[in-house]
Amino acid sequence: MEFRRLGRSGLKISEIAYGNWLTHGSQVEEDAARACVAAALDEGITTFDTADVYAGTRAEEVLGRALRGQRREGLEIFTKVYWPTGPGPNDRGLSRKHIMESLHGSLRRLQTDYVDLYQAHRFDYETPLEETLRAFDDLVRQGKVLYVGVSEWRAEEIERALTIADEMGFDRIVSSQPQYSMLWRVIEEEVVPLCEREGVGQIVWSPIAQGVLTGKYQPGRPLPEGSRATDGKGGADMIRRFLDDDLLTRVQDLRPIADELGLTMAQLAIAWTLQNPNVSAAIVGASRPEQVRDNVKAAGVTLEAEVLKRIDDVLGDVVIRDPALTASPSKRP
Repeated sequence: MEFRRLGRSGLKISEIAYGNWLTHGSQVEEDAARACVAAALDEGITTFDTADVYAGTRAEEVLGRALRGQRREGLEIFTKVYWPTGPGPNDRGLSRKHIMESLHGSLRRLQTDYVDLYQAHRFDYETPLEETLRAFDDLVRQGKVLYVGVSEWRAEEIERALTIADEMGFDRIVSSQPQYSMLWRVIEEEVVPLCEREGVGQIVWSPIAQGVLTGKYQPGRPLPEGSRATDGKGGADMIRRFLDDDLLTRVQDLRPIADELGLTMAQLAIAWTLQNPNVSAAIVGASRPEQVRDNVKAAGVTLEAEVLKRIDDVLGDVVIRDPALTASPSKRP
């Protein structure tokens, strides 16, 4: 396993991180989830990403039990706050009330006294940003949160938060967690240049585009049973944008490149995200331990410029680049 600094902070994280968004407490049984975490640990992964809302808070509970008995100082545990975790109007968003209550709930579920990184899961247009940042800063000063980050924020939102933190003496945001893959590059035009300048690292999710970049989805063929595309618990909605036959055909055309490099399609896709110097880690999920063991082989892989150009030439105009597609809900229910 290779390790990278998280942005300009002093924290080092495994460049392959393990995430449990659509698996723990939802798609797979707990025994399988714990086997995946054990495989991640065996392969040298030290960074684990989750969120309070995943599987209705169950994902944090499963991860907490799976990591029990591990040396806490040897792990980096990340979680998030924003989405609803209860029925009330204050059970969501980035108000001081919800941030404090959500963090304490996450600590109980994760069975830890602190999290290494606490992330605003979306931007909250209803709460003053100063209130949000002060609440995060208070948690840092209490020792319950070591670093603060965001997820799916636009460049102008990140920049505003950095300015306020500097003006008010708060700890700065050190990370951004966006979707990023060969097919989804919406951060490249605005978010990445800002973050490179300001020392904010990317912790990217869905580096294999919900499984599309593994090549298992064939153009003109039925969707594989039991795949993300047939999952009614949320996976199918996310993957639908990538199931166009032209796009799937171009993904199949990446296979010779992977074969020449001695990589699986998944390894090629993950390694591609890690070529971006602003990326601190790529998050992988798994429903089986062998998927973890396959994915970690992308760590430390260098793709030459000629390979990156071939990938761009193959994918052509199916790549999604519009920075406006990074958007938070404009109004909370």
